[in-house]
Amino acid sequence: MSNELLFFGGFLLFIVLMLAVDLGLFSKSNTAVSFKQAAIMSAIWVCFALGFYVVLRVWGHELHSIDDFARLTEITQRHLHNIRLIPDDFVASLELYRRNLALEYITGYVVEYALSVDNIFVMVLIFGSFGVPAQYYHKVLVWGIIGAVVLRFIFIFLGAALISQFGWILYIFGLFLVYTGIMMFVHRNQEEEIDPQNHTVVKFASKYFSVYPTFVNGKFFHRENAKRYVTPLFLVLLVIEFTDLIFAVDSIPAIFAVTKDPFIVFFSNIFAVLGLRSMFFLLVNIIHKFHYLKTGLSFLLVFIGGKMLLHDWLSTIGFTTAHSLIIIVSILFISIVASLIFPKKAVSQQ
Repeated sequence: MSNELLFFGGFLLFIVLMLAVDLGLFSKSNTAVSFKQAAIMSAIWVCFALGFYVVLRVWGHELHSIDDFARLTEITQRHLHNIRLIPDDFVASLELYRRNLALEYITGYVVEYALSVDNIFVMVLIFGSFGVPAQYYHKVLVWGIIGAVVLRFIFIFLGAALISQFGWILYIFGLFLVYTGIMMFVHRNQEEEIDPQNHTVVKFASKYFSVYPTFVNGKFFHRENAKRYVTPLFLVLLVIEFTDLIFAVDSIPAIFAVTKDPFIVFFSNIFAVLGLRSMFFLLVNIIHKFHYLKTGLSFLLVFIGGKMLLHDWLSTIGFTTAHSLIIIVSILFISIVASLIFPKKAVSQQ
């Protein structure tokens, strides 16, 4: 348990430090993030994520303090790792475990990162609907990510506890993901709309808080005539958090289809979420070009849900984490390439 706390504590410390830097403790000015800055930060976050893959590949056994064959067998069975240990060969079995653990992590990361792109579609819509100035995007997204980290921590470890007690929940998750994927495919071409005045979160907040009518220099709160108000920017933050909560209902079960180890689910999920802010600024002006991506994500969810439902059978035929990663990357690659080769035709206006 001490090693788990050490891994987890170190990871959380890293998150806090990086978010402190990202929030701009060294730069208080509200400025729009450029494409170049977004590209650099996206590359940095991807490098961090890949670096953590190396950490798990080399020292992954330290996470659960695996120092003998009995402990390795216990952890493998507890988290349903899809590997076959080699009797009487602890070293070779440990190598298999570390390799599979690292693969589970990177596969979960790719899944969450891909699903985050759909989140970006909605974020662009939210900012546009509320008329948020571009220089305030960064602040809202960073605070939104802080909230997302907390919410996903609760969701992931609660989900892991439920799965450990009630294994049949995996089939519920699987059916839900298949249904979500089918619905996403059916509605893939529908234009989403957000009505700021009638949004559920806005109506709820307006009922309990005094809302200031205009943005106030990027502030979430404003005091005037001894009265405290929440600003429209705070309402946007609440809507962003609510939206992430909805997306987490899809993405977290999807990663549990890849690994049942809650620590690996958390690590992969949070690295993807942390890279979401920079990816938003990288894709905000070009995301409309990837019009087949939603189709790809729908197939991705159906595949992951089907994998959950057929987990036992797939294990018997030798279907591994590596096979899942290949299929997931292939789906995403095909949807992106198809979007570029067959661009969406512009609607002529008369």
